[in-house]
Amino acid sequence: MRPVFFNVLSCARILNKQCSQITSTCSFRPLSISRALQTYESNIGLKSLYPTSSLKLSTPTELPKSDDGKFSGYIPLDKISITYSRSGAPGGQNVNKVNTKVDIRFHVDSAEWISKETRDRIKEKNQMKINKDGYLIVKSERTRYQQLNVADAMEKLRTVIRAAEEVTPQMSPETEELLRKRKERANAQRLIEKRTKSLLKSSRQNS
Repeated sequence: MRPVFFNVLSCARILNKQCSQITSTCSFRPLSISRALQTYESNIGLKSLYPTSSLKLSTPTELPKSDDGKFSGYIPLDKISITYSRSGAPGGQNVNKVNTKVDIRFHVDSAEWISKETRDRIKEKNQMKINKDGYLIVKSERTRYQQLNVADAMEKLRTVIRAAEEVTPQMSPETEELLRKRKERANAQRLIEKRTKSLLKSSRQNS
């Protein structure tokens, strides 16, 4: 029995003919499929979820400002210093190889992206975090990953700034007098209870 040898060119012609017949019987063309894919938009796409976003990843040219004039949460990276070092947190041998600990510092007096009043309150409330050169230092070694520690340190810095913006309301003289009387009443009650327990113990010992 002779072996059957197929000609490669003839096989290609047969397949090409069959493909042309299939595409001719269909109601669409491959070109229409590509066009449909280009115009298709998902319901969970970025344009649907964030219609007001420009979808452009770029660094803003000017600092964004909030409506009330307070800190907007934006920290300019060119105004702070970020350094990395070995972490002392648990992490096995990885802590001896990767600089995952993050130190963020900025000069408080020259931070013009924060109001003068907020800078003064930052120095007042965070004296232990400011070195002799006037730099506020925020550290993070919470995770084993450098970028996550950067995000954590940035959030700590935002918390410090927002806490400095909160002004403690002044207490009225009436409220101060009321709190003083409540404190005196609580101290008197505590002394009475203490004296009562002392007399009870002494009576048990005598009996």
